[in-house]
Amino acid sequence: MADAVNAQVTDAVTQTNVKVVAEAPAQVIASLYQVASHASGLSIQNAVHSQQAMNQVTTAVVSKTCQLIMDIGESK
Repeated sequence: MADAVNAQVTDAVTQTNVKVVAEAPAQVIASLYQVASHASGLSIQNAVHSQQAMNQVTTAVVSKTCQLIMDIGESK
């Protein structure tokens, strides 16, 4: 007795395979967009952090410069 597979089962499996293969490119592009937007978000976060750190350094430099200018007036 030969094992025969129902034609409806074969058709359902074939349609599922075609659906998966057809959706793969769209899912890959969506994944690529997600990765790219995440990388760009991290880049912006790094830029903001660097800017805040530079602002702290700038504040310290301005404070020290003001102190040195005020010391010039006291030394005379």
